[in-house]
Amino acid sequence: MPELLPGPALRSRVDEALRVFVREETELLVAIDAQLEPVAEQLRQAVAEGKRLRAAFAYWGWRASGQPDSEAMVRAAAAMELVHAAAVVHDDLIDDSPIRRGVPTAHRALRYAVADGPGCKAQGRSLAMLVGDQLMSWAGQMFAGCGLPAAYLARARPLWATLARELIAGECMEILRTSSTPSAESSLEIIRYKTAKYTVEHPLHLGGYLAGAPPALLDSFTAYGVPLGEAFQLRDDLLGVFGDPHRTGKSNLDDLAGAKPTALLAHALTGATPADRAHLQARLGRGSLSAAELDQLRDIIERSGARARVEEMIAQRATAARTALERAALPPQAAAALFELIAAATARTS
Repeated sequence: MPELLPGPALRSRVDEALRVFVREETELLVAIDAQLEPVAEQLRQAVAEGKRLRAAFAYWGWRASGQPDSEAMVRAAAAMELVHAAAVVHDDLIDDSPIRRGVPTAHRALRYAVADGPGCKAQGRSLAMLVGDQLMSWAGQMFAGCGLPAAYLARARPLWATLARELIAGECMEILRTSSTPSAESSLEIIRYKTAKYTVEHPLHLGGYLAGAPPALLDSFTAYGVPLGEAFQLRDDLLGVFGDPHRTGKSNLDDLAGAKPTALLAHALTGATPADRAHLQARLGRGSLSAAELDQLRDIIERSGARARVEEMIAQRATAARTALERAALPPQAAAALFELIAAATARTS
C-alpha cells in the first residue's frame, strides 16, 4: 500500500518493524541467562517511543530517488532509529541525565538491577554503556537483514562508516568544549556533526544510496538536510532550557547545569550585560540548579536576545531547506513529504 505522507501511517510501520526485531533479539539475549532481563527491558525502552524522523528521512530519500514503497525499505529505515536510540543512551550517560521521556534513563534504571552497595552506580553506568553498544550493533544488523538486494545494500554500506565517524566526532567535540566559553561558530560545528548529519542528511543519503540516486540528487539531499538538521538541534537547545518537561520528557536543567556549549548559550554570553554575564557564568556548570536559579538564567537569556536570535537561526535554516527542496525537482509525493518534515523537525514542543 503506497505511503502518502510522513505521519502516523509510516511511523506505525516503523514501530512495528522495530517491535518485531527487538522482541526477537531480546528473547535471544534473555535465553542466555534470565538475569539479563533488566538489560533487555532497557533495550526495549530505548526504542519503544519516538518521532521516527530519521526513519522517515531515510524512507523518503528512497522514494525521492524514484523507488516504490517497500516493506524492506521500511526495515532499512528503521535501523536509523536504533542508531538514534544508541546515541541517546550514551548521551544520557555522558550527561548523567536523570530522565528521558518521563522515565529514568538507562543508567539510573539499571542501578536497581545490581546488588545494592557502594558500586551500584558505577555498575548501572557500565550496563547502560553496553545497552548503547548493543543498540548500535543492532542498527547494522537490522540494516543488513532488511531484505533489500545485496547489491543495493553494498551501495549504502560505506555511509555507515561516515555516519559513525561524524557522530562520534561531534560527541567528542562537545565533551572537549564543555565548560569553555562557547562561540556560535563552534556550537554550530558541534551541532552539525553530533546531530544534524545523522538526523537528516545521512538518513536521506542512506535511502538515496540504496535506491541508486545520482550524485546531483545526493547533493540536493545535503543542501536540504544539513540546514534542516541544524534547525532541528537548535530547536532542541531551546526546548532544553525553555521547554516544558512534561512535554519534552526530560529535565530543562541539564544544558545549563552542564555548561553545554550551545548556540543559545554562546549568544546569551555575547549579548548579555556585564552584570548578567557575570551572573550567568557564575552558575553555569554547577551540576545542579534550583527552580529559582533556572528562572533567573532564563530571564538573562531572554534579555540578552539569545532566544530570539536562535529562533531566527531556525527560521533561516528552514527557509534554506525549503529552497533546496524547491530546486530539486523531486517526485511530487516525495517532495510533499519532505516539505511536511521541515515543519515536523522545527515547529515542535517536544
